[in-house]
Amino acid sequence: MTQQIALKLAVAEDRHGVLLRHPALARAAAREQHQLVSIYYDSGRMALRRAGILLRLRRHGASWQQTVKRQDTSDGGLTQRPEWQAPYLNHFDFSHVDDAELRDWLQRDKIAGHLAPVFETNFRRTLWELDRGHDTRILVKLDRGWIASNGRRDNISELELQLVSGSIDGLYALALELAQRQALPPLLLSKAERGYRLFLNTPARPVKAGDVPIDAGDTPLAAFRLIALDCLSHMQLNHDGAVRSDDPEYVHQMRVAMRRLRAALRMFGPVLPAGFAEYLVPPMRELMRALGQARDFDVLMAEIVVPVANALPDEPRLTDLASAVTDRLYAARADIRHMLRQPAYGQLLLTAGSLLHGAPFVDPPGAADEAPSLQQFADRRLRRLLKRILELADAARVDYPSSLHELRIGIKRLRYAIEFFGPMIPGKSGAAAIKRLAGPQDELGQLNDLASAGTLLMVCAGRDPLLREAVTLIGGWHGRRHAALLDDVPNQLQRVRGLNLPRLDAAHPLRGKASPGSA
Repeated sequence: MTQQIALKLAVAEDRHGVLLRHPALARAAAREQHQLVSIYYDSGRMALRRAGILLRLRRHGASWQQTVKRQDTSDGGLTQRPEWQAPYLNHFDFSHVDDAELRDWLQRDKIAGHLAPVFETNFRRTLWELDRGHDTRILVKLDRGWIASNGRRDNISELELQLVSGSIDGLYALALELAQRQALPPLLLSKAERGYRLFLNTPARPVKAGDVPIDAGDTPLAAFRLIALDCLSHMQLNHDGAVRSDDPEYVHQMRVAMRRLRAALRMFGPVLPAGFAEYLVPPMRELMRALGQARDFDVLMAEIVVPVANALPDEPRLTDLASAVTDRLYAARADIRHMLRQPAYGQLLLTAGSLLHGAPFVDPPGAADEAPSLQQFADRRLRRLLKRILELADAARVDYPSSLHELRIGIKRLRYAIEFFGPMIPGKSGAAAIKRLAGPQDELGQLNDLASAGTLLMVCAGRDPLLREAVTLIGGWHGRRHAALLDDVPNQLQRVRGLNLPRLDAAHPLRGKASPGSA
C-alpha cells in the first residue's frame, strides 16, 4: 500500500501555454508525456462509490494495471488516500490489498461477481519532477483530455501536485508560485466523481452549505479549521456554475459561503493565531463586493422589477427600466466572472488552505490539553451573540432602517453559529432555534431589499424622466407590502426576544461514516 498526498488544481483550457512556460517548471530535471487510458468499474448498484472505493484499470503500453483507492480525506483540493496497485492478468485480483476488511469486502461475490465498466478517461499527461530543496520533491502532472460514459463526455483540464518527499507546506508553496500568473483554484471534483455524474446523468446544480462534521472532543481551533475548510469548499463547488451559468443561485451560494467564513472568523477570533484574519479578509472583502453587487441586481430584477412589470404589462416605462436594470445585471455578472478567472481568486483559496494545513491548526502534541473545551467555547460565543441581537432588538426602530439592517446581520450571525455547532446539539432544538430566527431574518431582509431598491433603481434610471417615473411606479406598487412588513416588525422583534438557545451536549454522537461492509 502507498499513501498518496496530492493537491489538485483547476486549469482553464485556454491557459495551458502560460503554465507550460512557467519558470518553476522550466527548472525541472526531466519532462515526460504519456497518453493514459483508464476504465473505472463498479457494481450495478454503485456499491464501490457508496463505500468511497475506486477500482480502475489503466493501460501501460500493451499491459494493464489494476488500482484500488480509498479516499480517506479531501480538504480544499488536498487529498490523502491509500492505494493498492498490481498487474491486471485478465481478471480482478484483490489479494494484494493489505487492508483485510477491505480485501474481504471486495472479494465477496456480490461485489467481485458484479463488476462492470462505468466510465472511461483518456488524457495526455505532461509530467515534471521537481527538486524543491530541503528534501522536498514534487511530481507535477498536467492532464488534458476527456471523460466519457453512456455517450456523454466532459473535458479534463487539471493540474496535480503530488508530494514525493517533504511536507505539505511545500505543495502549497509551489501551488502559490504557479498561481501568480493564472487562476489555479483547488479542484474538488475528482475525475472519478465527474465520471460517475456522467454515468448517472446527474445535472449540475448549485450546492448549498451542509453540516460541518465537528466533534465535541475537538479544540475550538480544530473546529474552526473544519468550518473554514467547509466554507471554502462550499464556495469552490459553486465556482464553475457562477462562471458558466446564468443561474443566479450559484453566485448567491458563493456569497453565502463567504459570509459564513467571515462569521466564523469573527466568532473564533479569540482563539485564532495573531494575524491570521489579516491574510484572508482583504481579498475576501473585494470578492464579497463583486458577489454582493451581482446578487443585489439579481434580487432587484427578480423580486422588485419583474412582479410590477408582469402586473402592468402595457406600461412602456417599466419595460424600458427593466431593460436598463438588465444591462446593469449583465455587467455585474461579467464583473464577477472576470474576477473568478483572475489569479487572485485561486491565491485566496490556496493561501487559506496553506494556513489551515499548517501550525497551529495541525496541533502539536499537548496543544489540545491547553485549550478550552469546544462546548465551553461554543456556549460562551452563542450567549454573546444572543445578547447582542437582544440589544439590537431593543434598539430597533421602524423609522430607522439601519437599525433593522443591523439586527438582521446579528440574527444571521447567530443562525450561522447554531448551524456550525449543529453536531453538538441533540434533538431538534437547533432546528427549532433556526426556524424561529428564519422569520425575522426573512422579513427584515425583504425590508432591506425594498429600502436599497430605490437607490439602485435611480442609478439605473439616470437622468431619464420617464425611467424615473417608472421608479415611482415600482415604489408605489410595492408600498402596500412595505407597509405590511413594517407593521409586522413588532411581532418579529417579539420572536427574537423569545428565543431560547439550544442546549449543547458534549456527549452527543455524530453520524457515523459508512464502511465498505455496510454498502
